[in-house]
Amino acid sequence: MPADDKDARDALRDAILAGEYLPGERLVEAQLCERFGISRFTVRAALQDLAADGLVKVERNKGAHVRKVTLDEAVEITEVRMVLEGLVAARAATQVTDAQASELDEIGLLMRRAISAGEFRRYGDLNQRLHGLIRAIAGHRTADSIIETLRGQLVRHQFMISLHPGRPAISLPQHERIIEAIRQRDPKAAESAMREHIASVIEALRDIDAGELR
Repeated sequence: MPADDKDARDALRDAILAGEYLPGERLVEAQLCERFGISRFTVRAALQDLAADGLVKVERNKGAHVRKVTLDEAVEITEVRMVLEGLVAARAATQVTDAQASELDEIGLLMRRAISAGEFRRYGDLNQRLHGLIRAIAGHRTADSIIETLRGQLVRHQFMISLHPGRPAISLPQHERIIEAIRQRDPKAAESAMREHIASVIEALRDIDAGELR
């Protein structure tokens, strides 16, 4: 893919992940051309790429819109993430350096401080940073690519979970167990702790859905 096309796709992807375009919202080619300063051909190529990633849905004679992910789909996607992120955590435990272990500790400390200060948005940012660092330590490019695509499809659900009452207090000790297992270079414990954490995300998704139905 030419650099301009890749830049356009990445810019649009980032805008969707940042919530600038909401699920179901139409992505009008002319407006995207104007916003990103690119040709209609480049916009169409970017939309097709994002459709392949599951972020956008392109329909004949209807154009493109941000794809809505149902609760059932979100649960299935998160189940796949649970397996992949467990694999990544196990691998990280065999690869981690002393410097990387210290960085994991630092993020864990910052997460605890964010909760104490009631800074839940910052906690969410640190959460993403922690998972990203674990993937970087593992260096499993295939798993990393798939996880990033799956995570993109769940951006709205992840935002809802982050606002779910009491969620950070539940996830913090889970993250601390993941960090400790990786620091101890124990792949089995790291995989188990990560899978337990992602399983609790699935529970939170179902709790949110049940709450919306009441």
